[in-house]
Amino acid sequence: MKKVFQILLAIAIVALAYLSYQSIMKPIKFGKIKNQRYDRIIEQLKDIRKAEGAYKDVNGKYTGSFDTLISFIKTDSMPLIKSIGSLTDEQVEAGMTEKEAVNKGLITRDTIMISALDTVFGKKYPIENLRFVPFTQGKAQFKLGAGVFVTGSNVKVQVFEASVSNTDIFGDIMEEYREEILEENGNRIRLNKYPGLMVGSLEEANNNAGNWE
Repeated sequence: MKKVFQILLAIAIVALAYLSYQSIMKPIKFGKIKNQRYDRIIEQLKDIRKAEGAYKDVNGKYTGSFDTLISFIKTDSMPLIKSIGSLTDEQVEAGMTEKEAVNKGLITRDTIMISALDTVFGKKYPIENLRFVPFTQGKAQFKLGAGVFVTGSNVKVQVFEASVSNTDIFGDIMEEYREEILEENGNRIRLNKYPGLMVGSLEEANNNAGNWE
């Protein structure tokens, strides 16, 4: 009987040690996964911000439609001002500015239209994937919205917002890391922060900042 008790005690000690190890390592493992995913998703949100900025430069407003945004980047053109000529060393030393050189006809400027895709990202950029959240195998898309925000001084500001919740970011590992994900969301909500990643805002004019910045 004593032998059986010693065996059971040894098993209990090993099980307790394993559970203790897991309780320490699991949050660490989740932290590594979170950082890896956040880094990649933040880069894509920055790309959405670049695309929206280019769209606004041409159309005077942002768009809340990925179909419209992607179509614009794929098929539209953007103006590029090309300078012909340059200041000589003597002109620079004499204090002449480029503006003065343009006014005197020493430098000319020509506006040409070039592909929006080439301008913003480069022709090999996979623009069709812009809407999809990385690590979700195309199952989740960023939420995109656009509108006009009226400031306290009654100034109308064009705004957009792109976001993805932690529920979508970690959907494939929710069962394994449920406690860690719920804790992450709870901490953000208590601080009145969005439980996920977001760039821009429909509720304030924040100069299109990301909530990681």
